[in-house]
Amino acid sequence: TVEGPYWDESAVWEFEPREIEEIERATHELHQMALAAAQRVIDEERYAELGIPPAAVPLIKAAWYAEPPSIYGRLDLACDGVNPPKLLEYNADTPTALVEAAVAQWYWLQDVSPSADQFNSIHEGLVEKWKELAPWAPVHFAHVDTLDGEDLMTATYLRDTAQQAGLATYGLAVQDIGWDGEYFIDLEDSLIRTLFKLYPWEWLVNEAFAAHLPGTVTWIEPIWKMLLSNKGILAVLWEMYPDHPNLLPAYLDGSRNLLRFVKKPLLSREGANVTIVDGVFTESNEGDYGDEGFVWQQLAALPKNNAIVGSWLIDQTPRGIGIREPKRGTRITTNLARFVPHRMR
Repeated sequence: TVEGPYWDESAVWEFEPREIEEIERATHELHQMALAAAQRVIDEERYAELGIPPAAVPLIKAAWYAEPPSIYGRLDLACDGVNPPKLLEYNADTPTALVEAAVAQWYWLQDVSPSADQFNSIHEGLVEKWKELAPWAPVHFAHVDTLDGEDLMTATYLRDTAQQAGLATYGLAVQDIGWDGEYFIDLEDSLIRTLFKLYPWEWLVNEAFAAHLPGTVTWIEPIWKMLLSNKGILAVLWEMYPDHPNLLPAYLDGSRNLLRFVKKPLLSREGANVTIVDGVFTESNEGDYGDEGFVWQQLAALPKNNAIVGSWLIDQTPRGIGIREPKRGTRITTNLARFVPHRMR
């Protein structure tokens, strides 16, 4: 369990407007750079470096050029108030902590500091995007059951924003997605036309029905998001944009000359199998990842309490931030981290 409450309003992060503007600019630029890095991976066929299975390659290329709908993503940034924001990773496929960022901290602001402002138009952005996707309705929303219920909560919230936009929606568990020999169907044998799935593509392509992908379904998020959510993209970005102020040195073949670095599995989640090396100090987490390979990234300077800023993009536009602080005594952000609201001075 989380050490103390997960939602923690005993503290608040305050930002100057210029700091928010800097985060917003960095988020926009980093997203554009990440798209260029994905294009390089496709052009140079560097899928193996990122541990992308061969069967996924034609699907990625087809989706990349077809440009099916994409809803959201979250850039995790190190913002210490001194240096420019630094990209830690891009959660482009199945980002969570959305309800807290979009809804909970906004209501907190209205209750506690109604005269203050907050960088947060996430909810409005989601509703606006779903309205554009009315031709793709009805939309099924699929998730897996987790002990903390976070996936269910996230999928339910996104479904609610689609309903607010006027779209017909259906909910189901990932394991209840069926295949009738020609189409993907739900438990009522209804055709699944558009599917939001809170389920990683690297898992999906290894499922029994993966041979039928993409089928007749429009998948949200699209499969090309595998490239951005893979931490190997950090090394491709550094290769393309060395010394960029919003990037940290990152490599796929070892720590090079880095004395202080973080070793991350290409596909790790919630800090699993992450190792921090800071001189003689080492910290690591266990987990089930690592067989797919690692990326070595320079250790970033973090603010007090090692807070990480999650910068949300809705329809490729920066729309707000959420802040998580690792469990006390650690610098690795896991599912035990607490969420702390923010406001602007």
